[in-house]
Amino acid sequence: MKKDINKKRETDLPKNSRRRIDKKTVKKPVKTDRQSDKIQIIPLGGLDKIGMNITAIRYKDNIVVIDCGISFPESDMLGIDKVIPDITYLLENERMVKGFFITHGHEDHIGALPYILPQLPVPVYGTKLTLGLIKNKLEEANIADKARLREVAPGDRIRVGDLRVEFIKTNHSIPGACAIAVKTPIGTVFHTGDFKVDYTPLFGDAIDLQRIAEIGKEGVIALLSDSTNAMREGFTPSEIMVAKTFDRLFAENSKNRIIVATFSSNLDRVQQLINTAKKYNRKVILQGRSMENTISTAQELGYLKIPGGTMIGVDEMNDYPDSKLVFITTGSQGEAMAALSRMAGGEHKKVSIKPGDVIVFSSNPIPGNERAVTKVMNELAARGAKVVYQDTHVSGHACKQELELMYSLLKPVYAIPVHGEYRHLMANAAIAEELGVPKGRIFVLEAGDVLSLSAKAGKVIDKVTAREIYVDGLGVGDVGVSVIKDRQSLSASGFILVALVREKHSGMFIAGPEIITRGFVYVKESGDIMEEMRGVALDSIDYCYQKKIRETVKIRSVIKKDMEEYLWERFQRNPIVIPVILETNY
Repeated sequence: MKKDINKKRETDLPKNSRRRIDKKTVKKPVKTDRQSDKIQIIPLGGLDKIGMNITAIRYKDNIVVIDCGISFPESDMLGIDKVIPDITYLLENERMVKGFFITHGHEDHIGALPYILPQLPVPVYGTKLTLGLIKNKLEEANIADKARLREVAPGDRIRVGDLRVEFIKTNHSIPGACAIAVKTPIGTVFHTGDFKVDYTPLFGDAIDLQRIAEIGKEGVIALLSDSTNAMREGFTPSEIMVAKTFDRLFAENSKNRIIVATFSSNLDRVQQLINTAKKYNRKVILQGRSMENTISTAQELGYLKIPGGTMIGVDEMNDYPDSKLVFITTGSQGEAMAALSRMAGGEHKKVSIKPGDVIVFSSNPIPGNERAVTKVMNELAARGAKVVYQDTHVSGHACKQELELMYSLLKPVYAIPVHGEYRHLMANAAIAEELGVPKGRIFVLEAGDVLSLSAKAGKVIDKVTAREIYVDGLGVGDVGVSVIKDRQSLSASGFILVALVREKHSGMFIAGPEIITRGFVYVKESGDIMEEMRGVALDSIDYCYQKKIRETVKIRSVIKKDMEEYLWERFQRNPIVIPVILETNY
C-alpha cells in the first residue's frame, strides 16, 4: 500500500535511533496565557458504555478524529443491528477535519467508517492490519475505491496543520494497536486507545514504554485513558497464560472434538489455537463469515502464520475423526446469528453438536451480553457438550496498576477517562487523583461535551450533538427512539387494530368496527373479549355523533383513547391501538 507522502518520521534521524532522542533536542511545551491558545476535546461516543469510540481533538482550525467505531445494540433495542455515532459536529466543521486516526482494528473503533466516510471523505490513518480490516469493510459497502487510506507504523509522525500526530506501539488483543499522541503548541494530548502492558507478548513487541516516558518528559497536557479494567487490581495477565490453558485442554481432551469461540479480531488467540492444533496434530476449521474474512486478511498481510495442511474446509471434516478436529468460531457473545449460536440451537447447516464435544468460550461477555451467552451455554450443555470458560481468556485492557504506570510516565496536567461505563470512568478518575492529578483537573465527560483546555485551566464550555444513530438492515437513522418504544410496546403487549369504513359525503359508518389483534390475546378462544372491544369502539362512534365530531383525525383519537382506557382497566395492559378509518364514495 502506498504511503502518504506527507507522512514523515522524525526529521533526519536514523530509523534505529528514533527512540533515543537527545534531551537537548526535546522541545518543551510552550507556556502561554493567551486565551486563543486552547485545545478542545470533544468525545462523540465511547463514554457511559462499551463501544462507539470516537473523539475529536481541536486546536484552532485543525481537528483530528481518533477512532470511529460502532456499539452493539442493547437488549431493548429491538431489531437494531448496530449503533453508530452522530457526526453532525464534524460535518459542520468539515473544512477543519484533517482525518481519522485509528488506534486498532476492533469493531468498536473502526466499524462506523463505512457509514461515516461517504459523508466525510477525509484520509484514514492506521497501521497495516488496521487498514486491511477497514478496507474489507469498505469493499463490502462498495466505497473502497473512494477511500483515502494512509498506512503508518509505530513511531511514525504525521503533520496536519498546526498539529503533529504520532503513533506509539502498545499491546492489545490484536496486532498493530497503537496509542496516539497529538502534539500541539501548548502540549501533547495523549490517547492510549485500548491497551495493556504485556512484558511477554506471545507475538510481536512489547509496549513502547520508553517512548511513552519521553513524551511525558516533553509535556502532556491531557491524557485520555482506557478505563475498561480500572476497577480491577493488579496487572492484566499475559497472553502466555491462555496458551498454557489451551495446551492443557488439548492434552486432556485428546479423544474429543474441540470447538473454540472467540472474537474474530483476536488474532493472538487465533494464532495460539493454530499453533496448539499443529502441536496435537489436529486440523483447524473456521466458522463464521467475519472469522473467515479476518483470518484471510491477517494471513495475507503476514500477521498469521498457518502451517501448510493445518487448515481444512468444513466439507472435509467427515474425512477425519473427531479427535483430529478443532473449530474456531464466532459466537462468543451469544449473538443470535453467529455460528456457535446456530450450532447450539441445532440450526447450523453443517455442524451439529455431539455429546462429548468440548466447547471453549475464549472471551468475557461484553456488559449486556451476559444473558445471551448463558443461554447459548445452556443449549450446548443440553446437547451433551462440555462447556469450558475458566482461564480461557485474558483481557486486552489495562488494570489498575497499568493505569498507574501510564499516569506516572506521562504526568498529565489533565486526566480524561474514556472507553467504559460510568463506573469504569469514575474508577479511572480515582486512580488519576491518587497519582497526583488535582481533582479539579480530572474530567469525566459525557458524549458531546466540549472541554476547553489551556495551560492554566480547563472547563466544559459547550455541548454539541452526539446522538446514537441506529442501523437497522439497510436503514441508517430512519429508526429513532420513538420507533424503538413502539417495538418494545409491541413485544410486551402486542397491538390492536380497529378498522371501520365510512361513507365520505354523509359521514356515516357503513362497516365495522372489525377488531384485528396480534400478540394480545388468542383470538379463537377470546370471542367475548373481541365483542367487548367492538362495543367500546361503537360507543366511541356514538359519542362522536352526539358531539358532532366529524373530522377523521379526531374520531380516530377518541377511539384510541377510549380503547386504551378500557384495555388498562380490564387487563392492566398497554397494547398499541391503531384505529383505521377507510372512506368510500358509495
